[in-house]
This record gives sequence, structure tokens and C-alpha cells, in this order.
Amino acid sequence: MGALTLTSPRQRPLRPLVEDAIQNELHLLQSGIRRTEKRLQSFERQYGLSSVEFLRRYENDELPETLDSAEWVGELRLLERLREKVDTLREIQFAN
Repeated sequence: MGALTLTSPRQRPLRPLVEDAIQNELHLLQSGIRRTEKRLQSFERQYGLSSVEFLRRYENDELPETLDSAEWVGELRLLERLREKVDTLREIQFAN
């Protein structure tokens, strides 16, 4: 478990600012997830493969290396990182 202590020379409470910043970041990440999911759906329609099946076949060297396959893999990895960030931010708890 990580811990973080924030201090400021100002009298303004930090907690509302940090909570708002986290909510804003979550909103941006969720927008990124939606855009990435749309790109993945486009690849799935174009190639008639689910992303899970594509990745399995790609990792087993059953598919050729193309610009599209590299982009598809990149989008899948991006989606994974975005979801991990969302999970991390949602798990933050403020101590009193």
C-alpha cells in the first residue's frame, strides 16, 4: 500500500482540489478508453477477428507483421494501460 502526504502553505483545503483533479483525470482516461475501444472495433470489423483472437494468433506468429497489426497491438496495449490507470485512481482512499 502506498501513502502520500500533501502539504501547502495556503489555507485552502487540498482535499477538494485533489478529488477534483482525480475526477477530471478519470474523465479523460474514460474518454481515451472509449476512443481506443472504437478503434479496436474498427479493426475487428475490418479483419473479422475479435481482438482476443487476433492477439492470440499474433503472439503465436500466425499473422504477418503489418502496419495494421502493429497498430492493433498498440491499441490493445494502450487500452490495458488506460484501464490500469483508471483502476488505480478509483482505488485511492483519502485518510482523515
